Amino acid sequence: MQTTGALLADLGPAAQLRAGRLPRRLTQLFAGLVLYGASMAMMIRGTLGLDPWDVFHSGVTSHVPLSFGAVVTLVGFVVLLAWIPLKQAPGLGTIANVLVIGAATDATLAVIPKPSDLAVRVVLTLAGGVLLNGIAGAMYIGAQLGPGPRDGLMTGISRRTGLSIRLVRTVQEITVVVIGFALGGSVGVTTLVYALTIGPIVQFLLPRFVVTLAGSRDRSQDLALTGGNTLSVR
Repeated sequence: MQTTGALLADLGPAAQLRAGRLPRRLTQLFAGLVLYGASMAMMIRGTLGLDPWDVFHSGVTSHVPLSFGAVVTLVGFVVLLAWIPLKQAPGLGTIANVLVIGAATDATLAVIPKPSDLAVRVVLTLAGGVLLNGIAGAMYIGAQLGPGPRDGLMTGISRRTGLSIRLVRTVQEITVVVIGFALGGSVGVTTLVYALTIGPIVQFLLPRFVVTLAGSRDRSQDLALTGGNTLSVR
């Protein structure tokens, strides 16, 4: 599997905070999370389909009296509970991920109206949604302050079972799309475009955003996350 030349440190949650360049990393972390939430809102407003996990979120939203962002946050906390038997330890970035992305999504939805023109919807979805999502993902991952709850679930299952990251990722995202679609979630051309392009986009951008830490070493499993068909920081 091809990987980038970026160096992602193999550090635990406490060591991540002691690894230096914290002001730069925190700024990049929260900027990436806010932009990630904004990109999700753009895909929602484009109404051309959503990324795999948001298909699930939109399906759940249609059955509960909660906003889209609140569902994203709630699901994030539920996924974190699955870390316990996997003996995963969340980092600061993991907790921030749960709290910030959903709020940023709702805030962006409040200020972006649903466009009626198809060309505007395509630009909003592909340029604003998918491309911005890739930029935001690279920023968040590059801050090196812990994975999102959904990616942590994936890597934890892979580590405990010995299954490949690619297989676990594929099964995980097919599962949430199928369940989300059954619940009424929005599946469309964006779902396919996202699945095919987000991995290469993040793989290209990640080396430009990784904040190199003192004593860091190459971690092939982390870099492998950018080599597959899909990648989510959540």
